[in-house]
Amino acid sequence: MSRWKKIGKIFEPQGRGDWMVTHAMVPTVYQVHGNSVRVYFSGRDQENRSQIGFFEFDVTNPFKILRISEKPVLHIGELGCFDDNGVTPSWIVAHQDKLYLYYIGWNRKSTVRMSLIAGLAVSTDKGETFTRYSRAPLLSRTNAEPLAILTGPCVLIDEKVWKMWYVSGTAWVNPDLPKYNIKYAESDDGIHWRREGVVCIDFKSPEEHALARPCVLKENGLFKMWYSYKGSDYRIGYAESLDGIHWTRMDDQAGIDVSTSGWDSQMIEYACVFNHQGKKYMLYNGNNYGADGIGLAQEI
Repeated sequence: MSRWKKIGKIFEPQGRGDWMVTHAMVPTVYQVHGNSVRVYFSGRDQENRSQIGFFEFDVTNPFKILRISEKPVLHIGELGCFDDNGVTPSWIVAHQDKLYLYYIGWNRKSTVRMSLIAGLAVSTDKGETFTRYSRAPLLSRTNAEPLAILTGPCVLIDEKVWKMWYVSGTAWVNPDLPKYNIKYAESDDGIHWRREGVVCIDFKSPEEHALARPCVLKENGLFKMWYSYKGSDYRIGYAESLDGIHWTRMDDQAGIDVSTSGWDSQMIEYACVFNHQGKKYMLYNGNNYGADGIGLAQEI
């Protein structure tokens, strides 16, 4: 069983720019060099639209912020496109001198409150800027997956196969309340995906309605996933798999929960776990989906 020691809130968005008036949502790690770690996230402007930027910190002195992007590395999409109301990072893959940024595109709807669809942007300058691979979504709706919640991908290249764990909508309980679980897909190039409706993490009770932000690592042949699950408020869950397809939920072994007070006392979510010099760290959001910033924890 993992146990995590909370180091504290290491980044706050307030007052840092007009593109991040509030929120530093869904921290997504890309390790740059040495002890410097770059974290992509989405901040919200005064119109509550999300855009993607980054900060860098020293993992040996995590309260020391080394750099913050002056402007977003990926802006909102064109009017009418799937991401015209916001973009949020989900995962980054380094491949052939490029960085693939898998992201969440936000779009307002009329009969339901939103759509959340995955997109892909590519960087050729080591993550300083990103360009959309396409103005169209990475994942499209099908008869098997007809709802406009196909999002939050985590992508690993494992044994020459691109493997994706993503969030898939199953129903709208009402116009404000979607249900979504975590499914699996494969690809030969990270762009064109084969989806066969394989459910990896499903609801464990009727009260549970959201399974989000999969974060998968493969260690010693074992796939480990951290994710967020919600009934009333988000918590961080944990699962293991031998093949990346069939998973066992082990939420009681996540080893981290809300605090008794403070910025992460009501909810804790959107974990991003990474290894550095033999130690494991977790970045995460707290109350109100990252409104107050990003926290860091270390496995003990």
